[in-house]
Amino acid sequence: MHFQQLLKDYLQFHGYWVLFAGTFLEGEAVLIIAGFLSFEGYLNVVGVILTSWAGSFIGDQCYFYLGRLKGRSLLRRFHPIARKYREALRLIERYGSFVAFFSRYTYGLRIVLPIILGFTGLAPRTFFRINLLSALSWAVVFSLTGYLFGKSASLVLTDVGKYEQYLMLALAGFIMIAWCFHAYHVFKLKRPARQRLARMRARRKIRKGTP
Repeated sequence: MHFQQLLKDYLQFHGYWVLFAGTFLEGEAVLIIAGFLSFEGYLNVVGVILTSWAGSFIGDQCYFYLGRLKGRSLLRRFHPIARKYREALRLIERYGSFVAFFSRYTYGLRIVLPIILGFTGLAPRTFFRINLLSALSWAVVFSLTGYLFGKSASLVLTDVGKYEQYLMLALAGFIMIAWCFHAYHVFKLKRPARQRLARMRARRKIRKGTP
């Protein structure tokens, strides 16, 4: 009970601000846990959806305008953005402005895509409308994932509150496993590209070494 009271007191004062900050960045894990906490009554599920909608929407708007104002200099200064630039451009060429909708669902490109979209000529009004809908869908999907996790646990356990510490650990572990699996899958998909790059570098070294 002591843990529950401490958690309740903390979330009453800081819960929504922490959620806003987490969803401003790449905050799927934060949002899923917030969804579970809303089932437990620590947060309001509508408040969770609205807060995460605002955080996600404002975050991507900031990244978009950052790209619009400082995009070229960011490419020169930050190598991670430059490395993902070509991959992002391929997605934009293939799917057009729809990339703005699913950018927050993409692993490793969540922040980079809005930045690159900012200096590709996409109209700010178009991005605003798409981002508004995308942020809402993202907020609903991941908050309800956590909420339904708690709902499912209540069908098995008679007193979910009694085991909520363990359920939160299990939920965090599941999120970590899913993230690691997805990261490994992306790593395997990019293996051929890394091998081609290694062969190209090897050829350059050979050429430089020949008199």
